[in-house]
Amino acid sequence: MPSDRPTIGIDCRFAATNSGIGRYTRELVKHLLQHDDPWNYVLFTNEQPTTNNEQRVTYYSLPTTHYSLGEQFFLPRAIRKANIDLFHSPHFNTPIFSRVPLVATIHDLILHEFPNQASLPKHIAYQILMKHTVLRASHIIAVSHATKKDLEKNYGEDIAQKTSVIYEGISEEFQPRGESEKQRVKNLYTLPQEFFLYVGACKEHKNVQMLIDALPKDAFLVLVTGGKEVQSLRLKENVKILSSIPEEDLPALYSLARCFVSPSLAEGFNFPVLEAMRCGCPVIATNRGSTPEVAGGCALLIEPVEEALRSALKNPPQGNRELAIAHARKFSWEKAAQQTAKIYTSCL
Repeated sequence: MPSDRPTIGIDCRFAATNSGIGRYTRELVKHLLQHDDPWNYVLFTNEQPTTNNEQRVTYYSLPTTHYSLGEQFFLPRAIRKANIDLFHSPHFNTPIFSRVPLVATIHDLILHEFPNQASLPKHIAYQILMKHTVLRASHIIAVSHATKKDLEKNYGEDIAQKTSVIYEGISEEFQPRGESEKQRVKNLYTLPQEFFLYVGACKEHKNVQMLIDALPKDAFLVLVTGGKEVQSLRLKENVKILSSIPEEDLPALYSLARCFVSPSLAEGFNFPVLEAMRCGCPVIATNRGSTPEVAGGCALLIEPVEEALRSALKNPPQGNRELAIAHARKFSWEKAAQQTAKIYTSCL
């Protein structure tokens, strides 16, 4: 790897996970590596170093997991050994004992308001790590203006001077599917002719129980979800849960659904709303967090109360399919990578 160029380290340990942060890391790094920028990369992973033909990239395996005491020892040491000039963390979870200039991506501050059954020690650790990252970072990337406002609210208006909003993108895989693909998925999961769709976790702020309670008796709801929180849901006969759905089946599910519904009380960046619109599916969503930004006037936005949601489910929007698809296409991983590279340039 050429030594006369600066080196940027990126924490890629989340990339192997099936999560929003995992997707963000995978897509951002993939598009960054397509650019001929004047620096090298060290990608920190939990896996064995990967052989590659990219001379600018080195893989560094870390023997530690996220949110552990071990990572606060191993990660700073790895950064020093790799001679990093700038470190980018795709999450608030950053090394406390590293003095290398830091760029951090903050997706949301939802745990400030909704601990989501986290224990007191975990919540305290979260507060310490988040504050450390926000105050120490040379630059912060917020994935929405809603997240940026939450940062200012919790850590002061001065934070805005070093915060840039860079929207996340959406994969080209999310597009309307043809009749044969829709029929395959419909048969595979034994779906009714018409149904409402929810995709996401069941954590406290997702407000899924309100969606179930508001569902009319003559309607059907499909929940694509998982996690221990599912066990506490009070289900109805007209509600079906699908777990462990491969991502390649999601576009067909969105294409089949009568309407996608997001009852969330807070969102840093509402991926499922964007995915639904990209597939031409009408959207009902609450007017909280980043959802109005992501929806861009292409969804029926309501107050997060049961009466408003029940009314929307009884009279679902038809939606302007072409307008929604065109709006969703504006969210580009290539654009996110270009804007992120500019921040790297300013910080090096």
